[in-house]
Amino acid sequence: MKRKFNLFTTAFSLLAFIVLGSMCTNAKKSKKEAEQYSAVSPVTPIELEAFKNHRDSIPSKQEYNGNLFQLSHNYPTEVKPVVNPSWQQALQGQPISDKNALIYMDSLKSYVAANLAPFFTDNKNWNAADHDWYHQPWLGNEREAILGTYLGNGNPANMFESLKVDESGYVLVLYDETAAYTVGQIWGKTGAKVNLVNDAAQFKEGSVIVKLAFSNINAPEWPVMEGAQIFNVYDTIPTKENPKKGYQVRNVSFFQMDIVVKDSKTAPKTGWVYSTFVYDQDQKGSNWDKLVPLGAMWGNDPDVKSPIKPPYPKLNETVINANAPKYSKETLGWGGRLSGPNDGAVAQVAYDINTKQEYENLPLSSCMSCHSPAQYKFNSFLLPAPFPTSDSLIVYTPGSTEWMRWFRDDYGNVPFDAGQIATDYDMVTAFKAIPAYEKAMKPKMNNMMLSRIKTIKKYRTKGNNSLFWH
Repeated sequence: MKRKFNLFTTAFSLLAFIVLGSMCTNAKKSKKEAEQYSAVSPVTPIELEAFKNHRDSIPSKQEYNGNLFQLSHNYPTEVKPVVNPSWQQALQGQPISDKNALIYMDSLKSYVAANLAPFFTDNKNWNAADHDWYHQPWLGNEREAILGTYLGNGNPANMFESLKVDESGYVLVLYDETAAYTVGQIWGKTGAKVNLVNDAAQFKEGSVIVKLAFSNINAPEWPVMEGAQIFNVYDTIPTKENPKKGYQVRNVSFFQMDIVVKDSKTAPKTGWVYSTFVYDQDQKGSNWDKLVPLGAMWGNDPDVKSPIKPPYPKLNETVINANAPKYSKETLGWGGRLSGPNDGAVAQVAYDINTKQEYENLPLSSCMSCHSPAQYKFNSFLLPAPFPTSDSLIVYTPGSTEWMRWFRDDYGNVPFDAGQIATDYDMVTAFKAIPAYEKAMKPKMNNMMLSRIKTIKKYRTKGNNSLFWH
């Protein structure tokens, strides 16, 4: 490995100066952004790869005249305690429940609004670093060049009553300053080594992580997207709206926002509260106003053995907004647990590993269930199932002991599998950044983990024409 880097150091160093020169001459940098790149100057092959902004395919100025995506990675090295935050105040000293969970969500939405608003109001000039948001490293080969999104979960035709074609989702994950401290503890200033010792991967109290999701099927082809805010991505998936092949500037509709917060006071069993907002065309006001609560969850309700079809028994750690738009509730998870329309918690067809029964439209996950296997070696699948070995999804029997492993209320420092290192429910670290690092730095090591990632990619990209993948 050392000889390999020696052979290519000169070439990569030259590339670094070319990239940095291009950044200086072709992009209008804010003062803060300039400080970021002077503080963390990617001049080595490893840093170039770790902090690569996006894929090499970029639109011409004629195709797109806004700023291209810039990775924000000048992670804070100190963190201020978050004391009595507004979302806790919203509960007025009461435990979170179906009576106040939506109020808690509204407080979170208001909290992120100020620093997130420019993403929506002036996106072509948006720069995350200017607004104290940060990204994960090592994902440059998966990010498209405009928004910096990568592919999220797609939905096959007829997953929703109103969707008649295959849909692909794109996601962008943002870490606030408190959360970014932990990202920095894991990756340091160079991204050259993964630090997971002494709970380095555990997020500090008050950490806020936001995931924005976009659909590549817009109105009128997907009627529920009527009036949704349109953004541009640079990708290859053809649609009826834009049937051209190859990289094109393509329209996507903003339709989901997840806000997750490290709040052990509110969620003492898991440490986290997950909340999902969805686009509702029937609401009045701005696009931000039309983003309404779908629901919140702070645990997996391990004591509730839900049936696979309604009516479901009441959940104690999930609250769903009865007034959320119909499409957003069609993909709720097992027993009605929280899962948004971009989250892939429903399998159109699955087969029981024990009984061989075929399930149709099986709700089999939830937000927290899917994130619970976040650990260093990625030993367990995202869903209550063994790792897929074919195009068919084989699942454990719903409600069985094997199935219930995905519905535990573990704290974020408890690994899903014994002997592993938990990454505090952060699947971007476990499922994306670390495997990308391992592939680049240790291509002959951790073959099992990389093989599992490859297997899942094959399973989830079935029928998808994109050249990159979530």
